[in-house]
Amino acid sequence: MQAPRHKDEPRRREVFAWAMYDFANSGYTTVVITAVFNAYFVSAVAANQPWATFAWAATLALSYVAIIATAPLVGAYADLRAAKKRLLAASTAGCVVFTAALALVGPGNVALAVSLVALSNFFFGTGENLAAAFLPELAKGSALGRVSGWGWSLGYVGGLATLALCLAYVERAQALGEPAASFVPVTMLITAAMFALASLPTFLLLRERATPQQGAAAARALRGAYARVAYTIAHAAKYRDLGRFLLCLVFYQAGVQAVIAIAAVYAQQAMGFSARDSIVLILAVNVTAAIGALLFGQVQDRLGHVPTIALTLLGWIATVFLAWFAESRALFWLAANCAGLCLGSSQSAGRALVGYLTPPDRHAEFFGLWGLAVKLSSILGPITYGLATWVSQGNHRLAMLVTGSYFLVGLALLAGIDAERGRAAAMSADGPDSRA
Repeated sequence: MQAPRHKDEPRRREVFAWAMYDFANSGYTTVVITAVFNAYFVSAVAANQPWATFAWAATLALSYVAIIATAPLVGAYADLRAAKKRLLAASTAGCVVFTAALALVGPGNVALAVSLVALSNFFFGTGENLAAAFLPELAKGSALGRVSGWGWSLGYVGGLATLALCLAYVERAQALGEPAASFVPVTMLITAAMFALASLPTFLLLRERATPQQGAAAARALRGAYARVAYTIAHAAKYRDLGRFLLCLVFYQAGVQAVIAIAAVYAQQAMGFSARDSIVLILAVNVTAAIGALLFGQVQDRLGHVPTIALTLLGWIATVFLAWFAESRALFWLAANCAGLCLGSSQSAGRALVGYLTPPDRHAEFFGLWGLAVKLSSILGPITYGLATWVSQGNHRLAMLVTGSYFLVGLALLAGIDAERGRAAAMSADGPDSRA
């Protein structure tokens, strides 16, 4: 006889609703950050100036600094006030609005582009952290990798769907002889609309299971959030495996984030791809990334968190050398699809391990720390790549090789992590009295 379902036990439709947020928000990263607007910014908005790639990386860095400054406090506040879902709705609205506003950007509008990209990416990153904090509520420790992989895999399908719609419009516009300044703004509207529509299941079906741990006053909860973050920092030694993994994450995600932010730029500047070629390439990479996230989610729950991440990092190192060596389009396509497999698996596996090492009543706070690490890497990787291209007078191959060294550092740091010891520390953790 099947055991009765507890009223707080997640239903499959909630797991689907949560995963749909990955589907919804991936269109933003795929179109704005990876495939379309980044290349448009460098070639049209900044007119291929020597500083253009660095300016793009610096714009993203500005938004990531803002996320780093706010993520742990937003997470602690969300835990104390049981406000993950409300804050997720606010951050989603912010990203959708500022993404749609990118339609106003034309050639030469550098200041407007910088402002709108920084704002939209800030709200995107904040929402990403809050959505991830639902993961430990939806999956037990033995299934974290699998559920995280489902979400990340569906996310790449979402990115694929949004990019495919944009590609259809771009091809139609180019057939009519329209310039990029005419069709790129419309792709921003498509992306914003897809994000808004696809996120609706999340807000309709996903439940907020946490209960407020403090009084109703928001100011009191904010003071409690500061106290909670201060307590976590003061007792960081209790979570040494999580701390080491977050440091590992900073380094290996620096390489990942550089690939995400610069993919279309590299394809066009180093390999001579057209805008259409780049979009088709990113479409294919999204397919392999979805496969990587789905397959490695299964592997992670069987092989273990740390060995799975080690495998993905070895894959990344091989991919960087392939991309650096590639002269032909065929070899570059191979490198790009290897990157896709590693991209889906490494990001999904990292999110699952953080969930495994997080205390049960502090999901949003600790996923705020995860977001802090990822966003710090999002500054480090693209800025390193941008500086390398600037100093080397546009040598994108050298910049790729330099950025790839972050995967080696991440692999070295990963070697000292004991996931079971970190899990035991999380399960035995106590926190500050929320009423203090």
